[in-house]
Amino acid sequence: MKQYKIKRGFKPDIDRIYSVMEECFPGEIFRNGIYLETAYGAMSKIKVWIANKMLCVDTVSDKTISDDEIILQTNKDFREFLYKATGYTTKERMKNAAKDVD
Repeated sequence: MKQYKIKRGFKPDIDRIYSVMEECFPGEIFRNGIYLETAYGAMSKIKVWIANKMLCVDTVSDKTISDDEIILQTNKDFREFLYKATGYTTKERMKNAAKDVD
């Protein structure tokens, strides 16, 4: 499970996150209480929720998929989802994570 800071101006609202998931991961998205769950590409499970104004994400990779194109596209779409959900680019998320460790 990973936690991501949400940029100021981006509401830590599960309904907004649901809309972002719909946009980035075509397919059915299930609501289970505070959790949103779906599967997409090379990920057999993507579970998302908000806790302490942070985006929490738990993913499970589908080890049966070996097509590099599907894996690369899944990673690209997942990074796009994180950008739209948090407001931070990959570089900014890495910087924030490094600050949290210090």
